[in-house]
Amino acid sequence: MKDLMSLFFETTAFKIAPENTPFWYTSGKIGPYFVNADYLYGSEEDSKNLLSFIDSELENEDKVNIPSHIFAKTLEHYNENSTYKFVIDSMIECIKSNINLDEIDYISGGERRDWYFSNIVAYLLKKPHITIYKDLSTVESNFDFSENANSKRIENKKFLHVADLLNKSSSFTRAWIPAIKNLGSNILWTLFAVDRVEGGTEVLSDEGIKVLSLLQVDDFLFQKALELDIINEKQLEMLRNFKKDPDGSMKKFLLAHPEFIEDSLKSDNSRTQKRVHTLIEQNIYGLNLKF
Repeated sequence: MKDLMSLFFETTAFKIAPENTPFWYTSGKIGPYFVNADYLYGSEEDSKNLLSFIDSELENEDKVNIPSHIFAKTLEHYNENSTYKFVIDSMIECIKSNINLDEIDYISGGERRDWYFSNIVAYLLKKPHITIYKDLSTVESNFDFSENANSKRIENKKFLHVADLLNKSSSFTRAWIPAIKNLGSNILWTLFAVDRVEGGTEVLSDEGIKVLSLLQVDDFLFQKALELDIINEKQLEMLRNFKKDPDGSMKKFLLAHPEFIEDSLKSDNSRTQKRVHTLIEQNIYGLNLKF
């Protein structure tokens, strides 16, 4: 019997650091976990293959043609990959349990990783789909993506936006919400594969949008990881402390483990080196560290 949380760990969509070796983030900060909701497409390799395909499409294809090409890829994968099928079917069940399907006029998904999920959901619910690009341009497709065209005005329709990951919802406020409003309609619901529980739900609720998610990065998830012997008690403590106070807990860690910065500076990984330099130069945790 498949279980969403187990798949979250198995696909490494949720990856937890060893207790005394937090991950380096692009920002120069450190933390005890990574979330790659797109790995729920089946695996890290599956996700990277699809993302490479999408990037190629964005570079070489007319925007009107891209949605049908991505749909063909994801439909084939849905029919072949049991993990991805389970995730999508769980999304469909979540929607049916929380929203009256007759009220949903359109499904939407934004560039790029939302497209891993949104077009298949539109197909299974037999709803037309709006593909949103980062420049706020949009393409309208029928439910099976056999008809695609640049969007015209769509007055007073109700949208369900399907996405991979909810952080602080900056993509929504910057692009997805304005793009649909430009068409004359509104997003009323969102469904995420994963909610990091970092304030995004509150932002979207203030916009009048109901937020649904399959998985939440919270204490319940951490406890499940402990029960499955994926983490130990010290890792659980680090996860909980980070969730309560990300910067404060990592500052405390660095004070207790000065060797972590020293070892990271000796890393052969150029990205790690760059991130250490960012932390020190920007004095991110107020420790006044020197090279």
